[in-house]
Order: sequence, then structure tokens, then C-alpha cells
Amino acid sequence: MRILIAEDERSLARALVKIFEKNNYSADAVYNGEDALTYLELGNYDVAILDIMMPKCDGLTVLKKLREAKNTVPVLILSARSEVADKVAGLDLGANYYLTKPFDTHELLATVRAITRGSAAHDSTLSYGNVTLNRATFELATATGSYKLANKEFQMMEMLLLNPRSVISTERFIEKIWGYDSDAETNIVWVYISYLRKKLAALGADVQIKAMRNAGYSLEMCV
Repeated sequence: MRILIAEDERSLARALVKIFEKNNYSADAVYNGEDALTYLELGNYDVAILDIMMPKCDGLTVLKKLREAKNTVPVLILSARSEVADKVAGLDLGANYYLTKPFDTHELLATVRAITRGSAAHDSTLSYGNVTLNRATFELATATGSYKLANKEFQMMEMLLLNPRSVISTERFIEKIWGYDSDAETNIVWVYISYLRKKLAALGADVQIKAMRNAGYSLEMCV
């Protein structure tokens, strides 16, 4: 899952990125509302976290423009403004939740889980064949055993399980997991695919990750 954080206090933005990455999310930070809109228009995010008081374009205006454009990305407003009127304004404009600063990390993470729980794409457990991926514990498992996946492994396996039998390009993996601004080389995707293949084989999985030449990778049932 990829999260966009729009927060003009850079130290807080960096702290939020670390919190989410530690919990196996990918996160990008921007520091003004205009950049937030630009990034969100690309449609590559599963959640947006918006501060209200930002330069160039405030968080409520960003939210309003998103909803006017029929962008339904879940939005969490994270603001120092704690007046009821501010909360009502944010929720009425289409925010999914309003959390005030200072916040508790556990509450923040629980809120993100809650606002993304409304669709099958965010079920707590994904499965295909005899393989399951627990999105709360990050465990890849079969009846034989389990492995707790590291951040990038988990996100890559999540993408494959959300799109079984569909080819996902190397570029799409990098976009979604490493981010638009990443300088990651394309061969890093192959490295993580190799890690996952070894784990699937050790677990006796009846699914495999197939490489499609010059196209990408797909999760398929073993023949």
C-alpha cells in the first residue's frame, strides 16, 4: 500500500514516512498543497494524509479539488486544528477521518487500516492456491509453514496476490513500491522476485511467479 503525506513541517513528514515504512507501507512526502494535488492526480496512492495549513494550497482546498475531480482516494486529515468546526468542515468536504496533532502512532496506523477496510482490495488476508498473505502480520504462509516478509518483499507479494494471473511490469513495481522519485535500478525487482520464489518453493506453494519476457511478472498456478 502506498501513502502520500502532505505536511509542510519537514521533520514531521520525515518521521511519518519512517513510521509507515517500518510498518511495511510505502510512503512519499510532499510539503505543499500544489505538489499534493500533482502527485494524487497520478492515481498511484491508496491513502492521502493531509495537513490543513500548507503553503500554495491548503489541505481543505486539496481535498475539495480531489472530490470535485471524482478522486475517491481515502483521505485522513492530520492537523493541529482541533476545533469542532474544523473537523466538521473536513469531514463534510469528503475526508474519511480527522485526527488531531499530537497523535498516537498506534491510533494513526489503526486509522489508516480502518479507512482502507471498505473494499476487498484491503482484506486482512489475501490468498491464491494454497498460499496466504496476512497483511497484519506480514506473514506468507502455506500449511507447511510461514515466513515473515520484509517491507519490499511484502509489498511485491501483495501486488501479485491482488492481481493473480495478471502481468505486472517492472516499471509498475518500481512506481508503486519504490516511488516516482526513486533512483532504484530495474534489476532490483528481479532480486526481490528471486527472494519470493525461494520462499514460495520452501513453503511447498502450488503457485509460482512467472517472468514474461519484456513484459513483467505474474502469479500463476503451478502446472
